[in-house]
Amino acid sequence: MTKNDRKNAYLYCKFRDEQYALYDEYAKKNGLLMKTLLVLNALYYAKDGMTQKEISKRTFNTKQTVNLIIKNLLHDGYITSEEDPEDKRNKLIHMTDKGREYARKPVAHITWAEDTAMSMFTPEEQEQLVNLSRKFTKNLITLMNQDEEIKNDH
Repeated sequence: MTKNDRKNAYLYCKFRDEQYALYDEYAKKNGLLMKTLLVLNALYYAKDGMTQKEISKRTFNTKQTVNLIIKNLLHDGYITSEEDPEDKRNKLIHMTDKGREYARKPVAHITWAEDTAMSMFTPEEQEQLVNLSRKFTKNLITLMNQDEEIKNDH
């Protein structure tokens, strides 16, 4: 590992953290917690609804976190929960009209910003960004799942 590798890892992670902070600040400006915004975003575009397990996978939130968010959204009348006809053990979560109106502005705006930011790249740059980000994430998963011994006195 070179000094340049360490510098670029630092910069890449710094940009990721900056993006995370942007999402967090955006959610707060809209009176939401970021994790709630992620759940609303997933449900907003799920025409047929989603199970809590699907929401958890899609938003990278724990089942417990999703469960708490769902309880709050149910209480506020933004979603409904009904038995999944295909698997009675699961409940399908759907947005209500009230929920769609509540989520419309923040979700549509953030989607527009993401799509527009991506459109500012050429198709080749888009593919490169996605492929390299996917590869970095896969490498990180592999390395973080190894034993936690310190590597090279980092």
